[in-house]
Amino acid sequence: MNARPPLPPFDREGALQKVQGAEDAWNTRDPHRVALAYTPDSVWRNRDTFVHGREEIITFLTGKWERELDYVLRKGLWAFGDDRIAVRFQYEWHDDSGTWFRSYGNELWEFDADGLMRRREASINDVPIAEPDRRYFAARTQAERGQDFPLQ
Repeated sequence: MNARPPLPPFDREGALQKVQGAEDAWNTRDPHRVALAYTPDSVWRNRDTFVHGREEIITFLTGKWERELDYVLRKGLWAFGDDRIAVRFQYEWHDDSGTWFRSYGNELWEFDADGLMRRREASINDVPIAEPDRRYFAARTQAERGQDFPLQ
């Protein structure tokens, strides 16, 4: 198995790198690339869906990004410990009818010794927004990295 630095135990810099790396990967909307950051037997709770292993992660993310069009994500470090990181996030997307949403959520992550995520728990709420109220139009630029985002 290939290690995915930074490795636990996390310090603040390593936790921030892990969060930004996850944001960058998810913004590619490439399920195969994203799945490589997880252990082969990773377990997820995503809203009311339970996912087990990389193949189910790929299937889940493929469906997600077929429904959540023009998806753009922001993640922020909330807290960290030895092998755990908590994040808050927001992402924007629209459905096939053109209705825009901002999804707000929190994730709890647990990593193995190689830096692969073995557990992910996500709680997410979707709020309809008007298209002119959008904040996120593309992945972060270098200048935007590390900036926080508003609660609402």
